[in-house]
Amino acid sequence: MAFVVVYDACVLYPAPLRDFLIRLARTGLVQAKWSDEILDECFRAIGRERPELSPDALARTRRLMTEAIPDCMVTGHSSLIDGLTLPDPDDRHVLAAAVRAGAQTIVTFNLRDFPSTVLDSFGIEARHPDDFVVDQIDFAPGAVVGALLEQVRALKNPPMTRDQVLDRLRDAGLVQSVAKLREVLGGS
Repeated sequence: MAFVVVYDACVLYPAPLRDFLIRLARTGLVQAKWSDEILDECFRAIGRERPELSPDALARTRRLMTEAIPDCMVTGHSSLIDGLTLPDPDDRHVLAAAVRAGAQTIVTFNLRDFPSTVLDSFGIEARHPDDFVVDQIDFAPGAVVGALLEQVRALKNPPMTRDQVLDRLRDAGLVQSVAKLREVLGGS
């Protein structure tokens, strides 16, 4: 059975990374979870940074995300929030969702906001998305490459080559992962 991970809003924000992480979860390697609060935070940031995107387009993306991953939504965690302590109190909802979901990992760029001194007591670790993806490549390189190639095939407006998608993932923070994927793919 796949282990449970909660994707923080910051890793769902960059479109290439969001697409890749969702496709990675669809391989069955991990069971991805998020909450309405995580999606609210993510889509507020996208709306702020990308005002040219219509509310309808953002709502469609949000809907497609939740349809892509069966049982991705975490609910019933709000009562846990007030009992949690983190460096940034605004991140307590993420930890509460992870606790409620029985997650082993929170995938986030904000590692300092999820210290092991707090997470250890819940049996949860915070992982940078690059480290998280490297682990998945080590565990199941074929599945990860399959997710990447599926992403490449799906991009039609505009179409992108495999190397262009890899460059975008690298620019989104997957530096080690992209180097490893290029190695697995034969040095392209």
